[in-house]
Amino acid sequence: MAPLCPLLLILALVVAPGVRGACPVPADLKNADGTRTCAKLYDKSDPYYENCCAGAELSLEPGADLPYLPSNWANTASSLVVAQRCELTVWSLRGKGGKTRKFSAGTYPRLEEYRRGIFGNWANAISALYCRCRRVVAHPAPLDPHPELIRSLTQSGRP
Repeated sequence: MAPLCPLLLILALVVAPGVRGACPVPADLKNADGTRTCAKLYDKSDPYYENCCAGAELSLEPGADLPYLPSNWANTASSLVVAQRCELTVWSLRGKGGKTRKFSAGTYPRLEEYRRGIFGNWANAISALYCRCRRVVAHPAPLDPHPELIRSLTQSGRP
């Protein structure tokens, strides 16, 4: 019976891999209608990374400026994900006071690991925030110089 137990455990992990929660990839942060999301905050984290980014979720649109978080979210976030080309600035006190930190694009499954001062951390410590995203600007194709200009430059000896 003893050799059977490890086999059953491995089988259970292989058959049900979707049972474990996980943080989304920053590139996947979009609303159901396809519009962009700047960041997502979650109220649950766990010592095991695969169980983080769970529980209630607060989605932030680009340009979200909340000096006073809703009462059910003040000092509640313990995991967060910031979308690509976005930045989330957080404050420890309401009205954008106290300690501050900027989170660049990425996944932050355990805010306990990010220091806030000497003795604190950012888990359950976010009271205000501002989320901004850079726009993607398509650059126009460079213009080709006029053929006569190229001929005159090559005849004059310039490269």
